[in-house]
Amino acid sequence: MSRSTQNTARAAVLALFAAFSASGASAQETTLRIVSAFPENGIYVKRLESWIERVNAEGKGTLQIQFLGGPRAVPTFEMGNAVKTGVVDMGMSTGAFYTNVMPESDALKLTKINIAEQRKSGALAYVQKIWNEKGNMYYLARICEYQPFHLYLNKRIDKPDLAGLKVRITPVYRDFFSALGATVMQTAPGEVYTALERGVVDGYGWPIGGIFDLNWQEKTKYRVDPGFYDAEVSVVMNLNKWKSLTPKQREFLQQQAINFEGRNEFWKAYAQEEIKRQAAAGIQTITFDAATSKQYVAKAYEAGWAGVIKASPQHGPKLKELFGK
Repeated sequence: MSRSTQNTARAAVLALFAAFSASGASAQETTLRIVSAFPENGIYVKRLESWIERVNAEGKGTLQIQFLGGPRAVPTFEMGNAVKTGVVDMGMSTGAFYTNVMPESDALKLTKINIAEQRKSGALAYVQKIWNEKGNMYYLARICEYQPFHLYLNKRIDKPDLAGLKVRITPVYRDFFSALGATVMQTAPGEVYTALERGVVDGYGWPIGGIFDLNWQEKTKYRVDPGFYDAEVSVVMNLNKWKSLTPKQREFLQQQAINFEGRNEFWKAYAQEEIKRQAAAGIQTITFDAATSKQYVAKAYEAGWAGVIKASPQHGPKLKELFGK
């Protein structure tokens, strides 16, 4: 073999080795696609995007996350099925938005222990079992806590009686507001402003924070206190995709998710800031006497658990046991 032939052969081998190495390196890094059930301009997406930046900065060569957008990418109430079927790899949502996949997801709002305690007590392990089996999902992280829900109205009430009022709901509030006599209407968040503007609804349910993200304060006169339940926003993942990750990638992603949960104390201060902001915007507070307030909250949990147990006799009672203090 001539020297020129040897050089050509050596170059070919080196090129092949380089190509193989490049493909091998590429194979070690996976990009996951995520969507949000909430609009892009909201607080949940802003915090999600900050987390994605941290993940991508620390995960170079291992794992990356690509944000595809909010409801314009996948409609709010279709996100659960999109994750279940693998149309997208991950989703950020509240369980109430994917009860069409599994009714048990609505129970997440009813927990009286935080996510760190759920991980220790075995509550999250039970959630994981249900999500795996019924939703083909891996429950990755709960990224919103300490955010009570409230009833917001444009008409004053002096007692917990919503007879004659039309109230916008998601599954979060359906059972409770219906038990109070309201006529309920389910809509995605992006449709609420117009419904208020046109008088289609007299009020809505929403957590203490976030109404300014959607400009609802412009069409809101009252907030009913006290709050009830605990707003839950979580990141879930297609189970098949989770299993397809390498052990290193799974360990990295899970640790990043737990780190995200570790920032949930933010929501306590945020709730107080939002209360002040609502007052400054002219939203008045409707409060009941102590006994009525206690009954109001008790009725919320009674109606909430009754709905979950009716929809899931198999898992509802166990979730109630695990989520209680």
